[in-house]
Amino acid sequence: MRTKIRNARRLVVKVGSALVTNNGAGLDKDALDDWARQIAALRADGREVTLVSSGAIAAGIQRLGWSKRPHEMSKLQAAAAVGQMGLVEAYEKAFSRHGLHTAQILLTHEDLADRTRYLNARSTLTTLLELGVVPIINENDTVVTDEIKFGDNDTLGALVANLIEADALIILTDQQGLYTADPRRDPAATLISEGRAEDRQYESMAGGAGTGISKGGMITKIRAAQRAARSGAHTCIASGREQDPLLRLAAGETIGTLLYATSSPLQARKQWLADHLQLAGDLVIDDGAVAALKSGRSLLPVGVVAVRGDFERGAAVACRTADGEEVARGLVNYSATECRRIARKPTGEIETLLGYVDEPEVVHRDNMVVR
Repeated sequence: MRTKIRNARRLVVKVGSALVTNNGAGLDKDALDDWARQIAALRADGREVTLVSSGAIAAGIQRLGWSKRPHEMSKLQAAAAVGQMGLVEAYEKAFSRHGLHTAQILLTHEDLADRTRYLNARSTLTTLLELGVVPIINENDTVVTDEIKFGDNDTLGALVANLIEADALIILTDQQGLYTADPRRDPAATLISEGRAEDRQYESMAGGAGTGISKGGMITKIRAAQRAARSGAHTCIASGREQDPLLRLAAGETIGTLLYATSSPLQARKQWLADHLQLAGDLVIDDGAVAALKSGRSLLPVGVVAVRGDFERGAAVACRTADGEEVARGLVNYSATECRRIARKPTGEIETLLGYVDEPEVVHRDNMVVR
């Protein structure tokens, strides 16, 4: 199975705050230099590498002399603004020693939720890779809010892997990989070498955030692997403190945990839709509609039981059971107000109820992803 990483030509590498800042002690420039050396070797081998790096907030906290991560959003944004300066400068120097140019790209969820901006980001990234530039991506923490934040760079790494259709996502962390239990609490825990990314049992094995500096934890890495798998990308979770982890993985060596993709990649438009982290509202559907969606059919008004939220035509919404389980998500053909008026009604009554008929379906199957 390790040939899946060895044969990967387009890689996304994600490094976490604990590694970038040596557990909050400040930017670990030796570590940055080492990653630059390995990525330069991968580039020389004909591979394209995009780096997703945490560390701006943690670096800013250290530069500002704070003893712990603050909770106030304004202070987190200020720390990110201060820390991003040092982070980018350090990476630029590290890669320039190997004759490589870098590009800074800061993203929010809004950048990827909007279809036009999504395509623009994709075009920019693929062009940079073609030019031999190493894109360095981070969440735009200086402007992020609770409503638009990715929440962790593991998720961002998976979204980028989907965006550029990467072959593999490599997550470097301060753990050896995924264990059967939290090794910090259970000495009997054993390392999982490989498994299916879509296997839900791994979520129960994952612990919480590893340090006060890190935002995520193993659970976010498992979910990132699941998300990356939707575009066919395999994920490897490995220790960034190992000797040459990127080069060893690229050579097919068995280190860390490989979570490989087994499902067929989604079509590009549906992948974009699946990657929406925030949805505009919910359509509660009946059992008949659930069965119809799972069999590949569109959602008709008669199957809608209730409408939640306030959204406009074309918004991304979830289709849920009465118990709240998400069955599908898609781009709705009618506003929330209009959906409420036509809910439980046959398609033939849409024009009578609304004065016009745009589409016979509330959500067409071509604009829908079934979960």
